[in-house]
Amino acid sequence: MQNQFINDGEEHIDRTTSVAICNAIGERLRRDIGADDDTLPSHLQTLIDRMRQQDEKR
Repeated sequence: MQNQFINDGEEHIDRTTSVAICNAIGERLRRDIGADDDTLPSHLQTLIDRMRQQDEKR
């Protein structure tokens, strides 16, 4: 296993943990936002669209 912490005062996480965190955040956003995409600010809608595109690539 790759060392998670570098001795430079900053905490680092491995790729697997990073992906899991991103997936959890995305899932929670999808759940909380629901089907009310029409009421979102345009910038947030753009970000959500990009997130969906990334999900489709996997």
